[in-house]
Amino acid sequence: MQAKPSVVVTRPHKEAAAWVERLTQQGFHTFAVPLIEIAPAPDTAPLVQAWAHIDDFDAIMFVSGNAVSRFFASKPKAVPQPFASAPSRPRAMVTGPGSYAALLACGADPQAIDAPALDGGQFDSEALWQQVRSQVKPGFRVLVVRGDSAVTGANVEGIGRDWFAQQLTKAGGQCAFVVAYQRVAPVWSLEEKTSIKAAASDGSFWLLSSTEALGNLIASLPGQDWQHAKAVATHPRIAKAAQAAGFGTVLESRPLIQEVIASIESSI
Repeated sequence: MQAKPSVVVTRPHKEAAAWVERLTQQGFHTFAVPLIEIAPAPDTAPLVQAWAHIDDFDAIMFVSGNAVSRFFASKPKAVPQPFASAPSRPRAMVTGPGSYAALLACGADPQAIDAPALDGGQFDSEALWQQVRSQVKPGFRVLVVRGDSAVTGANVEGIGRDWFAQQLTKAGGQCAFVVAYQRVAPVWSLEEKTSIKAAASDGSFWLLSSTEALGNLIASLPGQDWQHAKAVATHPRIAKAAQAAGFGTVLESRPLIQEVIASIESSI
């Protein structure tokens, strides 16, 4: 029987651990190379203000699982747990299963969460908008909880959020933003860089879930030839960026582990 290929999980440390465990259980040689580190927000005052005025919003949109966990980590003890029952105001909005699971872990009632359907095939701001657009009336207020990049000009993660905000505004709604964490490019030792370069040329599958993360990888290894590397991208925008970076094989998959596995196995 043909040996299963190596898989490089590039998500931040906390998220990567679960993916490495699941993929290893399925027989893949798996290791983590986090391409984004998650750090506290450089200024926590806006988070304090957001919690003080949380009832002023009709919905809170979380851009990632890290946005959920960091936002709730800043919750004052005196503030009641939001989203604990349905119907609730504000409602919670998320774009994918990771953020949805993070909300459940924080005690949210599933009926208080708006998210793209798991069987819908698309997890992004566009799919979320299709779910919530009927709720938005003139004056509808949404707080977007997001991360910020420590790299000047690295705004690629905001493409979908900006699009969502534009749709909301066109429909008469209002959108505010609060930074709950900071995304930082990793710093690797010489030994780590050697292992990463090997994975770039030995046919390993790189699991890519962020265009900013991919940008960090390319910037950290200038001149690296990626034609022998294989990517599994969890969004068409990420797939396009991987192709532009020179990855020899680029597959697309929804960010569900069973579908990532199926995508890899269908190509070997």
